[in-house]
Amino acid sequence: MTTVDNPNSPPPAADRAASAVGLRAHLVVERTAFRLDIDLTVAPGEVVALLGPNGAGKTTALRALAGLTPLTDGRIDLDGTCLDDAAGTFVPPERRGVGVVFQDYLLFPHLSALENVAFGPRCRGASRTQARAIAHEWLARVGLADVAGRRPRQLSGGQAQRVALARALALRPALLLLDEPLAALDARTRLDTRAELHRHLADHPGATLVVTHDPLDAFVLADRLVIIENGRVVQEGDAATVTARPRTDYVARLVGLNLYRGRADGHTVALPTGMALTTADTVHGDAFVAFPPAAVALHSDPLQGSPRNTWSATVTGVTRHGDNIRVQLAGGPGEASADITPAAAAALRLEPGQQLWAAVKATETRAYPAG
Repeated sequence: MTTVDNPNSPPPAADRAASAVGLRAHLVVERTAFRLDIDLTVAPGEVVALLGPNGAGKTTALRALAGLTPLTDGRIDLDGTCLDDAAGTFVPPERRGVGVVFQDYLLFPHLSALENVAFGPRCRGASRTQARAIAHEWLARVGLADVAGRRPRQLSGGQAQRVALARALALRPALLLLDEPLAALDARTRLDTRAELHRHLADHPGATLVVTHDPLDAFVLADRLVIIENGRVVQEGDAATVTARPRTDYVARLVGLNLYRGRADGHTVALPTGMALTTADTVHGDAFVAFPPAAVALHSDPLQGSPRNTWSATVTGVTRHGDNIRVQLAGGPGEASADITPAAAAALRLEPGQQLWAAVKATETRAYPAG
């Protein structure tokens, strides 16, 4: 690929190699009624997903890393170079070596796909011929060589997403930021584009941060998850670790589990509601208990025998959930979700306010320390 020397460009890859440590950031951004305070690390070649509910601070973090929102406190280092230390150092967005793919892609409507991708290299000092050569190469890499002359309005959603990705990667960024990269796509296009995006991110040698609220996007695209709520990191790890041991209600819902916190003494966890859940795991002290909605059986009458955890429950909601029926319950351990077959739902004649008996076998639960 053609490279161009420019005093306004970030240090070339060769100069960064000696300290190629990726992203190391402590992000503190204060607003009137909100404070973001998180640590983020992303190694070269690693893809990290930043997840959280609306208002958690995901976009604020992305904007701080991109240089669109200055830090109140903290520091951002990228491959050993300080970009912002909230004490006088502030590298502007165009000099950060950071590529951004925004949720709405923000392609220039009056430029062709080729011209959109060539825009970045031109701003970095490449000649028109050099920039177009770079753009042709990246469009070919993302499988869009045949639409180089089309303008954004002539592209499908998936094509526009790939043009935006090519535009970001054409700058050879040390850090690639993607803000809800698949949110604007329909379900079928999203499925195909997710697989393509995973392949391109796997080939990117720099650090990549994907901001998303969709757990499937995170699980497919990322090597590691960082989950934030109310401006703080509440859990991080690979998908298997987070799925196995959620630590907040939001994370539990994200991975599809019922989650409760209580005080454990061996195989029993006493909950604040007054109910005690029996588990197959042995835990002592503060503990979480989790089980999937599919583990919850519903009955019209009290049960005798096998399941060791039973409680009287009130139906608060009934919705379709894939091939099953998702039943929302109140009572016993607290709010719970149960997934049952349509046939079972018909037999129970489910409706809001109905009283049922819920049961979960001890072997279907997972208990683990809360500390």
